[in-house]
Amino acid sequence: MLVPSDAFVFFGATGDLAYKKIFPALQAMVRHGKLEVPIIGVAKQGWTVEQLRERAKQSLIDAKVYNEADFAKLAERLRYVDGDYRELATFETLRKELGDAAHPVHYLAIPPSMFPIVVEKLGTSGCGAGARVVIEKPFGHDLPTSKVLNKVLHTVFDEQAVFRIDHYLGKETVLNLEYFRFANTFLEPIWNRNYVENVQITMAEQFGIKGRGAFYDEAGAIRDVVQNHMLQVVGMLAMEPPATTYRESVRDELVKVFRQIRPLKPSDVVRGQFKGYLDEPGVARRSTKETFAALRLEIDAWRWHGVPFFIRAGKEMPVTVTEVMVELKRPPVTKLIRDRPNYVRLRLSPELDLAIGALVKKPGEDMIGDARELQFAYRAENDGLGPYERLLNDAMEGDPTLFAREDAVEAAWAIVQPVLDDAVPVYTYEPGTWGPKEANALTAATGGWSDPK
Repeated sequence: MLVPSDAFVFFGATGDLAYKKIFPALQAMVRHGKLEVPIIGVAKQGWTVEQLRERAKQSLIDAKVYNEADFAKLAERLRYVDGDYRELATFETLRKELGDAAHPVHYLAIPPSMFPIVVEKLGTSGCGAGARVVIEKPFGHDLPTSKVLNKVLHTVFDEQAVFRIDHYLGKETVLNLEYFRFANTFLEPIWNRNYVENVQITMAEQFGIKGRGAFYDEAGAIRDVVQNHMLQVVGMLAMEPPATTYRESVRDELVKVFRQIRPLKPSDVVRGQFKGYLDEPGVARRSTKETFAALRLEIDAWRWHGVPFFIRAGKEMPVTVTEVMVELKRPPVTKLIRDRPNYVRLRLSPELDLAIGALVKKPGEDMIGDARELQFAYRAENDGLGPYERLLNDAMEGDPTLFAREDAVEAAWAIVQPVLDDAVPVYTYEPGTWGPKEANALTAATGGWSDPK
């Protein structure tokens, strides 16, 4: 039986992530009656708790979610510990501030380089006893560092107490992808190699790196979104129906998919870099880091043998959209078809849009098809729980379903490990285009990329 947490601690309380995401999520949790425990911020800023409350208030105002009554409840629970993460005294003060709390959640909203230091001090001070820890991606820089990070975490926390948070998994639209697959009978008979020609996943962003040059030049597109966000989408599309009898079933099925994906070869990948990237502040003058990546994946599973999965992710694209296109095989009477065959289209952002592509005859003498869409879309004004509220609430309850497990993280790294850094060349592309023309070769045999509109 899961034991709810009795305190919420967040390191990096004065940082950017806390300002933009954590404070709005905490107020929403308070408003919904999901957070009635002490909330303790930890940072080295020389602040008082009053200053932290003021920053929290300004955060909510900037996010346009400030509510006086809700904030009053949040501020009442908010506490603050000021100190250096490298000093044991900081954690001894935290232990006193926790009081009778025996099962706190520790959220490490701090640079990954500080994870080992904070985890070790949580163990030494006793703050880690009976606790859970939440860490932000990236979960390592590659497969070897990911394994090292997991070993560090396990010196203090059991795997069941480690919650690797990826806000993408908390999005309502992403969760609807899984629901749409398994809640509709008409999909199951065709969701396999007998009917699916190929699967394309596009994550396009119309903007660039938004002043995050130093960070992005360390990561690049493959580390930033492919190894985590995009592979999670592949997993949801390709996994077998999870069992309903135990909590870990969804994560088990995702791991199976990742282990069935062949490690990438250089010929499976095209990297790109938009013109102007080298002029961004924080970017190395001769950087070869990719701002665009296109990949071809093969899944060695009975259901998907021979079906290519294509991933494309990039900055400075024509539009901002995340979309899945599942293209179905052509029917036998091919002379009647001049356009793309049937497809299932699932748009995950900026709004949910689910559709099936069909062909009908155009009016007239000739047997010419007219492409139409049967839409299952709904655009609700209120999308329900925000990703961070949903995930933090699950962490407080001890529900790990929407968090990345150790074996899944390492299996995902194993897929991309052979093509990290400069394993393949990087081509330049013009901002506002769909990336370098070299990426077209990946999908040439299946009719080319399907560009979201």
